Amino acid sequence: MHRALWSHCASHVKRRHAFSAFYSVLTRPVIASTCQRRPLQFPPATRHISWSFKQPQSQEFIEHPDNEEDVARAAILDKVMKGRQPTDLMLRCTVLDAEGNVKTISGQFKKSDLCAEHRLNARDLRKIDSRVPNLVPTILVRKEAILVNMLHIRALVKADAVVLFDTYGSADSRLHSVFLYHLEHNLKTKGTGPPYEFRALESILLSVLSALEAEMVFIRNLIGGLLAEMEDNIDHDRFKRLLHYSRRLASFKNRATLVEEAIDEVLSQDEDMDAMYLSDKKNGVERAKHDHEELEVLLESFSKQVEEIVNEAENIENNVQSTQEIVELILDSNRNALLALDLQVSIATLGVGSGALVAGLFGMNLLSHIEQHPYAFYGMTSLATSLAFVVAWAGLRKLARIRKVGLSSTATSATQQHRSHKLGRAWLPLPLRNRTPGGWS
Repeated sequence: MHRALWSHCASHVKRRHAFSAFYSVLTRPVIASTCQRRPLQFPPATRHISWSFKQPQSQEFIEHPDNEEDVARAAILDKVMKGRQPTDLMLRCTVLDAEGNVKTISGQFKKSDLCAEHRLNARDLRKIDSRVPNLVPTILVRKEAILVNMLHIRALVKADAVVLFDTYGSADSRLHSVFLYHLEHNLKTKGTGPPYEFRALESILLSVLSALEAEMVFIRNLIGGLLAEMEDNIDHDRFKRLLHYSRRLASFKNRATLVEEAIDEVLSQDEDMDAMYLSDKKNGVERAKHDHEELEVLLESFSKQVEEIVNEAENIENNVQSTQEIVELILDSNRNALLALDLQVSIATLGVGSGALVAGLFGMNLLSHIEQHPYAFYGMTSLATSLAFVVAWAGLRKLARIRKVGLSSTATSATQQHRSHKLGRAWLPLPLRNRTPGGWS
């Protein structure tokens, strides 16, 4: 059997050698002729090795992923700038004429035309352009107009016209509709009342005051209800709501304070108040210098009302802060109670462990010569129980003494005086105990 196996392997090897020799004979002329016709030439410093049939990526495609974020930012910026350029030249306005009638509703006007018609500078329109965020309310006085930017109102008041700049990207809200109705009614009033521009300014300030009062009532109801709920139960959700309402109250207080400062700033400038009499200036009526009592009374009345709103916001803020402090004190007290309970349990465990020490001593396999005593069990049980009770009582008494906290050092001083009387001498502070009439000893 072994001879047959060896003979089979030998024949197989001979056949493979023969096939290899035959293949080399057949392919040698072809390789030689190929090398003679087209010698292989490789660049001296480049090696092109490809392990797949995929084509190599271009250099442009390889470089793009590295700068993909920068390219995206540039594209977004370019799109925004291109989208804003045509619209930045236009403003949407509502115009009321000298009779108080609405002349144009949400009409599109060029900024250049508005500047030329009302003799304004381009920088003045930036304060009333609703697409430019203006957080500070302002009242600007110009030669022929008064520019007002307060909360939801951006207006240009003249001696015979009012231009209201609509909020960009929003329809007429209920507040704006009520303001427009009141403005029309106030401008149509005839008689010997205040001039046209003061009636328009009164309507604007009244709308701002109404908006502040409405928001103040809303925030007061929110915070008042939440504080009432926290009196019964304090949880994480109510804390989060209190934080949210506190931020909202702080934002409202800031806006109301800025409105008050804008009105007070005009009241402090006599020249601006003189220049706000646009009707007299247009009709050529001469006025005495610093004769602006009518306007001053109007602005002071609204300033006082806004000040009341600010004071109410401050009171609510103080209530919120007081509630937060009280809640923190309650939580600290509960935390201290839990810690005291933990210490009491630990002290009780120490007492039980002290009693168990006696049982452990007698649990060793050693002779104590009292095993046969008839009352040994009862005596050791009483000893262990007494020891556990004494240790626990001493620890709890010490804990109760430490937990006594006073607002002054009266209790500590009384304790020290009591101890000094027991020692037979009057108590003195430590630095004065060794002092003698002749000096220090």
